[in-house]
Amino acid sequence: MTAPKTKPVEAIQIKDAADLPKKTTVVIIGGGIVGLTAALTLAERDVPVVVLEKGRFVGEQSSRNLGWIRKTNRAPDDVPLAVESDKLWAKMNERVGSEVGYRQAGIMFLGKTDNDIAAYKGWLDAVESLELGSKLLTPAQIDELLPNGVGEWKGALYTPSDGYAEPQLAASAIANAAQKKGAILIENCAVRTLSTTAGRVSGVVTEHGEIQCDNVLLAAGAWSRRFLGNMGISFPTLPLYLSVFKTNPLPQISINTAVGAPNFSFRKHIDGGFIMMQRGALDAPLTIDHLKIGTQFLGALKHGKDVMHIRLNSVFLEDWKLGRRWTKEQITPFEKVRTLDPSPNQSFNQDALNNLKAAWPEFKDAEIENEWGGVIDVTPDSNPVIANITKVPGLTVAIGFSGHGFGTSPAAGQLAADLVMGTTPLIDPTPYCFERL
Repeated sequence: MTAPKTKPVEAIQIKDAADLPKKTTVVIIGGGIVGLTAALTLAERDVPVVVLEKGRFVGEQSSRNLGWIRKTNRAPDDVPLAVESDKLWAKMNERVGSEVGYRQAGIMFLGKTDNDIAAYKGWLDAVESLELGSKLLTPAQIDELLPNGVGEWKGALYTPSDGYAEPQLAASAIANAAQKKGAILIENCAVRTLSTTAGRVSGVVTEHGEIQCDNVLLAAGAWSRRFLGNMGISFPTLPLYLSVFKTNPLPQISINTAVGAPNFSFRKHIDGGFIMMQRGALDAPLTIDHLKIGTQFLGALKHGKDVMHIRLNSVFLEDWKLGRRWTKEQITPFEKVRTLDPSPNQSFNQDALNNLKAAWPEFKDAEIENEWGGVIDVTPDSNPVIANITKVPGLTVAIGFSGHGFGTSPAAGQLAADLVMGTTPLIDPTPYCFERL
């Protein structure tokens, strides 16, 4: 059981406080793919930027996700961001000078029941004006696109222009490209809090000293709620734990489309294996935040009650021990836990593989080659916040991506960079405002 191996990022290693720049224009907190795409965008615009990561770059969800790049089944007001990301992904190899594994191979959601198909029709009606090319498929059309299956499906929702990329390749390539453009990347350097002057951001206080800056972008993934909470800003997110695995190469299987069924999902890996997970089961261990803000998630709980496995285990105590408040002189939770590295749920993974083999017998030779766990931060409406924080002038956030961050990261990073610098935004940012939560 090991986390996915990531290509080492050529980041500056801190040896002592003297290695920190004294001043820059923008500091980005968090070395995940959204923060890195924002850094690349700023560096391309000749804006001095420093990215600070408490652990290893792309060490958490940015290298642990499924790699899907989809518009399908997104909230209608989230689709424009996904559309812009499609355009940016298509040019990413050229932009970063490296292979990111992007394939526009389509994504298909299979339906087992009449309720599944009704939900797909409802989504199609909601996004009809956006002309995405999405469509409902009959069982015969499913068999045509995905041959050799024996599953009994009512139909499917299919978007040919969706696709996927390789998280490990893409995030590292974007990090290296940003650095070559002039961004400074520093890892093993946790930000403890912000400095303000006359009520406006004027710097960040790290475990190794302070950096003066004009603007800060918080892109800290599942850690963002804790960071903001220490500043007196309540940001409602709860964690979900995912279990993912990769199979051995299966060159005999010609399916390239990514597929989501009620109890499994799969997409082809660049080496010929497949990345899979159990779509019908997610671990939702209880934390202190469930007691504090759980009522804001009652709608999500009702919708996902058959999928989420809510339980009280060691995560509750570990979360409590990390603490919620600290001063700039104190060791923070970000220094106590450099990388979220949960163990995968092997039962979920094996169940997903068995379900897939039952539906597509040609996967009979598939074996679990590697498996890993990850943590996503979910907002009450499953949409992120990409916005300026009016309470703290100079602070912008790109957080709460609810498991969708990788696919929309190129556009999300660019939109965040636009908001940081006050330039014309890539799209209307209204759906991602902080105040809606």
